[in-house]
Amino acid sequence: MEIARFLEDAPAGDLWVFGYGSLMWSPGFRHAEQRAGLVRGYHRALCILSNRYRGTPERPGLVMGLCRGGSCWGMTFRVPAARVRRVLGALWKREMLNRVYVPTLVPVTVGPKRRIRALAFVADTSHRQFVRELDLHGRARLVAQGIGQRGRCVDYIRNTLEHMLALGVNDPHLARVLEAARDLSEGKRK
Repeated sequence: MEIARFLEDAPAGDLWVFGYGSLMWSPGFRHAEQRAGLVRGYHRALCILSNRYRGTPERPGLVMGLCRGGSCWGMTFRVPAARVRRVLGALWKREMLNRVYVPTLVPVTVGPKRRIRALAFVADTSHRQFVRELDLHGRARLVAQGIGQRGRCVDYIRNTLEHMLALGVNDPHLARVLEAARDLSEGKRK
């Protein structure tokens, strides 16, 4: 999807952006407001092969995607209307080069009763980089080997977990993947 097409369906004025992985701690754009938010109907999943930011084509890493079902806590960022096009340009450059995500407006609850619609990057389950079935060891192996332009995949997972914990959210499965990936990394160094 191109930016112009996305803007056809986007609300006029300010734009909210929902981060559930690295966007939580490194949005890469200036924003006027930042709030924890809960999306229902989607969940965070370690399901996208990364061959640029957290891996290479020869040794891919594994990064997050937002998938249907469940719920997901993350961070929302309000972008003032005057900056929306510039921020979208930066986000498309960062998230949409391989078209592994579908830019989607999702309902997010911020605060006790406030609901907004925010841009989220939802995993394209038909994309070649989408990983359907992979056991814990397979995920850990990809996380352990992944090193790309933005650093080590284990650091990406650790940062995601730390920011989730700061929101009061625990993800035991993701923590087990990180622990297994660290064990594999340490085994490689011995």
